[in-house]
Amino acid sequence: MTAPERYRLTLRINGQQHDMEVEAWVTLLDLLRERLDLTGTKKGCDHGQCGACTVLVDGKRINSCMTLALMQNGREITTIEGLAEGNALHPMQQAFIDNDAFQCGYCTPGQICSAVGLINEGQARTVAEVRELMSGNVCRCGAYPGIRKAVCAVAGIADPDNAVRPVVTATVPA
Repeated sequence: MTAPERYRLTLRINGQQHDMEVEAWVTLLDLLRERLDLTGTKKGCDHGQCGACTVLVDGKRINSCMTLALMQNGREITTIEGLAEGNALHPMQQAFIDNDAFQCGYCTPGQICSAVGLINEGQARTVAEVRELMSGNVCRCGAYPGIRKAVCAVAGIADPDNAVRPVVTATVPA
């Protein structure tokens, strides 16, 4: 039996050039996790429905489980590991911490990459647009209010749901 055919692939991942050979069926997600040991990007559904595998390709969001690595030849890939500058977190990473935008953390890398891509794409100008454009990223823990607050904070979008409101006390009927 002959070995499967391999194809040359060049990617710039998190600022570093990678020249390799891969089989035609290798997804970008599997290449990142299994061959380059970049395990921050998560495998959730493996069907493009949860967003846990979101990375940036030339600054735009993509579900890495749904694209073949060879389709991205010559492109710039940014994973969660590539967002920080040394010890300084990316503003979105810091906003997720500041706004308690995670619980278990499994979806967090995909959520953060999606949020950075959303801002890069320049499509979200309102809270409603942030909600809609982040809807491809599922959080089973339900950290959506914190995620929305973090994205809006970095994007400079006023979030009325995050406004400080006076507390009104009342008597509970017996």
